[in-house]
Amino acid sequence: QTVTVVDNIAPTVVTQNVTVNLDASGNASVTTADVDNGSSDNCTLSLSLDVTSFTCANVGPNTVTLSGTDGTNTTTGTATVTVVDNLGPNMVAQNVTVSLDASGNASTTAAAVDNGSADNCGAAITLTLSQTAFTCADLGANQVTLTGTDGSNNVSTIQATVTVEDNIAPTAIAQNVTINLNASGTGSLSASTVDNGSTDNCGNPTLTLSQTAFTCADLGANTVTLTATDAAGNTNTATATVTIQDVIAPTITTQNVTVNLDASGNASVTTADVDNGSSDNCTLSLSLDVTSF
Repeated sequence: QTVTVVDNIAPTVVTQNVTVNLDASGNASVTTADVDNGSSDNCTLSLSLDVTSFTCANVGPNTVTLSGTDGTNTTTGTATVTVVDNLGPNMVAQNVTVSLDASGNASTTAAAVDNGSADNCGAAITLTLSQTAFTCADLGANQVTLTGTDGSNNVSTIQATVTVEDNIAPTAIAQNVTINLNASGTGSLSASTVDNGSTDNCGNPTLTLSQTAFTCADLGANTVTLTATDAAGNTNTATATVTIQDVIAPTITTQNVTVNLDASGNASVTTADVDNGSSDNCTLSLSLDVTSF
């Protein structure tokens, strides 16, 4: 006799929903063991999935079919594979330098600071910068934050340095001035006296003068240089004429003198004989209208 053994009991396929995260390359995968939730058969059971690999195009829920076969009978069941992108963009930044304009302003963009930031899903990243506008108050190095947001709203940040430079020199404007020497024969002036409205894109520059003190030796016209220096060290110069005047008359003090005629009937005096301490704030020259008698 021939005894034919038949297995006509189909496998029992039990599935479970799973969630998988995309990797840095934008890929994810599942196995039958991930989806299987206790499938069984009265004999040997072989499981297979219709889809095991996923990409960024599959973000969200995906229906997969788990098939179980015992060699004779086949049963299928479905499950949901939820693909998640939870990796933020890979941020790459570069330091940039910006120059202030004539109004003392400068700006940059997130695109200028970005240096090839990318996302695992290859989609465009939304870039923002923590500070894009700069003024004279920001001269030097400024730390900024570049933020990238991908299509799944994952956010990544990176720091960069924005160096603000001022390459525009001040405008030095000078005016001519006149100074009267005092009773001591000296005079002085400040840079602000010679200044006639010097300006800079970053406010008032620092002013210096090549000569501020004058004496009787400087009587007349003197050329001086006004130098304007801004906070960035840029300089500009202008010249002016400082005219030194002595408007204080000498003080003449005299004394009476007696002279004796000589054998020829003549006598003479000098300025020193008549002078009794005459003085002036500068050099004094004395003369007499009559010296011979």
